[in-house]
This record gives sequence, structure tokens and C-alpha cells, in this order.
Amino acid sequence: MELIERNHCVISGNEDLELLYSFKDFPVFMGCVDQPPEEDLKTDMNWWISKSTGSIQLNPLLPLDILYQEQHAGSVGSLWQEHHKEFAKFIAGYQCGNILEIGGAHGLLAKEYMSSVDDVNWTMLEPNPNLHEDIDIKVIKGFFDDKFRFDGNIDAVVHSHVFEHVYEPDEFISNISGFLDEGGLHIFSVPRMQVMLEMGYTNCINFEHTVFLTEMFVDYLLAKNGFSIIEKQYYHDNHSIFYATRKTGNKYLRYTPMAYAANRGIYEQFISNHLDEIDEINRHMDCHDSPVYLFGGHVFSQYLICFGLDESKIECILDNDINKQGKRLYGTSLMVQSPKILKDVKKAAVILRAGVYNEEVKEDIVDKINPNVVFWE
Repeated sequence: MELIERNHCVISGNEDLELLYSFKDFPVFMGCVDQPPEEDLKTDMNWWISKSTGSIQLNPLLPLDILYQEQHAGSVGSLWQEHHKEFAKFIAGYQCGNILEIGGAHGLLAKEYMSSVDDVNWTMLEPNPNLHEDIDIKVIKGFFDDKFRFDGNIDAVVHSHVFEHVYEPDEFISNISGFLDEGGLHIFSVPRMQVMLEMGYTNCINFEHTVFLTEMFVDYLLAKNGFSIIEKQYYHDNHSIFYATRKTGNKYLRYTPMAYAANRGIYEQFISNHLDEIDEINRHMDCHDSPVYLFGGHVFSQYLICFGLDESKIECILDNDINKQGKRLYGTSLMVQSPKILKDVKKAAVILRAGVYNEEVKEDIVDKINPNVVFWE
């Protein structure tokens, strides 16, 4: 496996990175698999910080064919369904008739938009399209870069939770600017990363989300590449930010963002809090005389195990996604089962560190499966 070196700050371009923390032998894939454990790949996940901007970023990076070796996106829960609906409504406020969506995979955002807006030409550019049903959109299989060409009119470029996956965010925004005519719209949704990391969410930065792309950095990269911000909307306090921007051709470089002390402090607190919490959970498991389960067949659980969670004392991983059930979480020995197996288990304990999805998960288990389950959050 040949790793990709990224020795420069993705915001300033300076080669001024210093090491923050290294996770040894972290699984390279976030999904669930049928293959034997000895085929799993692991490598060190090294986080660095730029002394010029405070950008926290991964180096080295994984090759894309390893990182996205197969589809691992889970079933769409109620929070994500609401996100697509609200973001589609946000886009509809700008009356776009010709839309290019970068990414999109399942086409659910297009479906939500087209359910309430007539006369729409929606094109989805996606390397691995996986439409859930027959949706009347044009699909182009591929990636967006400076070589992408489109034979037709585009009023707006749209993307949802794509920006945080990009290895070179400045280049990505520059390419969108180069693609759009002056006055063209660039509308997107990104995770609210600063709040997520402050709250200790382990799905914030990882092998897929390789830059701590805070609101300040997003605003800066937009201005640098000739976009003016028309509107922002916050979806839930700790989930996403919706941006509506317009290409003006003017570049607003009044400052270079600097958040070294603040971002270093947030990250060091993230590490120390998890080390303390995992010690506490391990002590709980030593004393608990009933089965213990871990929720989430995803990076949530991989992070906790890498922090030192004793997986030998865990019955299995629970996940609502039927496509994960019966498989093994990559990089671990743990199989994934439906939360329904909790139905008749007395004094079951569930380790729950699923970030913004915690309440949704708890309500589903307590209301529909077993009200006596104890959650360790």
C-alpha cells in the first residue's frame, strides 16, 4: 500500500506541520466485511497541525482505491432524511433549474428537490452511483476536477457532505470557481466540525475526513476563490452548515486565518477525554455481570477500540443497517448484529458513542426493543 504524502498546510500551502498525535495501526476501511480478519489492512493515522494557520490534517493519506474499496454508507436514518429535506428546501430558495451535483451516491437529495420543484435538469457526477430507485436525473460516472467538462447550462453546483472528503480543499473550490460562469451559484452542506470535535465526536476527522475544516477555513477558501457568501443556515446545533454562495470574480483576501492555539487545545482535549473515558468504560466492564454491547458498525467503534477499549469483553456490535448485520467490523474481531437481539437480555449495557445520532439510537432501542437497557455514553 503506497501512501500519499501531504506535507503542506492545505489552507496556506506552507510546509510547517508539526505532529499532534499518532493512532497506531488504525483500520483503513470504515465498513463491515465478510473477509477473514487477516486480510484487513491497518496503518498509522497521524494528525498534524499547521503552525501558520492551525489547520489540523492527516498525513500521509490513503490511496482512494483502498479508502473507498467498497460502499460502506449505512441506511439513511431519520436525521439524515430530515437533512436532505431541509437542504433541498434551502436550495429551492434560489430557484435553480439546471443543477450539477458533485457526489450524491443514492440520489436522495435530487429526489427531495424534484418532489417540490418543477422543470429541473439535475445532473449527478458520482464515481460510484447507487440510486435507491428510479429517479429522473442524468448520472455521469466520474470525479470532479479541473478536467471535467459539461455540455449544457448549469445554474448551480451543489454538494452535500463531500467537501470534508476532499484531499485538497483549496483546489476543489478553485475548480468549482473555474467551472461556473460569473454569477453562478455554489450551494453546499458541510459538517459543523468545530462543534463536533469540541463535543468529542469520533466521526469528525478520520481517514476519510482528513482536514479539520472549520467554518473559518471554509469562509476563507470561498473568499480566496472568488465566492461571496449569500446565506448560511445551521442544521441542528452540531450537525451541518448550509452555504449559499455566488461567484463574483472578486477575491476577498483580507486575512490569513490563524487558529493554532485554539485548535491545538480542542484536539488535545479530545484525546485526553477519550483516554479517560475508555479507562472508565473498561473498569465498568470488569464489574458488570451481564452482556456488554457496542453500538455502531463504523468509525465510532474503531476509534474507541484504538483508544484502548477492551473488545474481548464485548458481545458484539449493534447496528440498525441490515447490510452490516452478520458481517464483521473491519479491523476488529467483532461481528455486527441487529439491536433486536437485546429484546430478552436482562441488564444489558450498550456503549454508545455515536455523536449526534445518540438520541435517535436510544429512543429506538428503549421504545421498540428493551426499555431496561443501560447506556454508557
